Amino acid sequence: MVAALRARLGEGEAGLTLIELLVAAAMGVVLMGAVVTVLIGAVRSQPRLSKSAGNIQTARFVLDRMTRELRNGISVAEAKTTTVSFETYVRHSSCGSSTLLAATSPSIKCQVRYTCESGTCKRTETQPGVLTGGTPVTVVKGLSAATGFSYPSSTYVKVTLIVPSSGGGSDTTTVSDGASLRNATLAY
Repeated sequence: MVAALRARLGEGEAGLTLIELLVAAAMGVVLMGAVVTVLIGAVRSQPRLSKSAGNIQTARFVLDRMTRELRNGISVAEAKTTTVSFETYVRHSSCGSSTLLAATSPSIKCQVRYTCESGTCKRTETQPGVLTGGTPVTVVKGLSAATGFSYPSSTYVKVTLIVPSSGGGSDTTTVSDGASLRNATLAY
């Protein structure tokens, strides 16, 4: 009768041995270690990625502003790889002022100069035809030194802004666009 009872109890007992439990626990610890390592790496790299994304977004915004002003341009007065100076229409009360015109007032003609040197682009606004003077305003900084301008034709200006890697590596992101001067009077 005891043998029958043991046989009956033995058939219904399903479970894990101590060795199986220890192996499963060790595998679980290794798996959780790998997951935590990946998670910590992602958390540590997030600030750098956010900074890089912010720098690229700023460069895109500045590029959009530059090309918008170039499209309203009348003529390019100075064309260098680090500088472009052109007459354009602006929405200020006077050239170099920060006071905006009323929506009903027409834009005024000013000389706008962008200078991109040493990783910083500055904008200067003066009276038409005046290529020097004015108060430079920094529009973007932290760019690569190779940032600049090129001139495929007399009325087209290409702007290239190069954003370096935020991690200090050799990776860069190039944001580039160009614009034809819409208000240019062409002489043939």
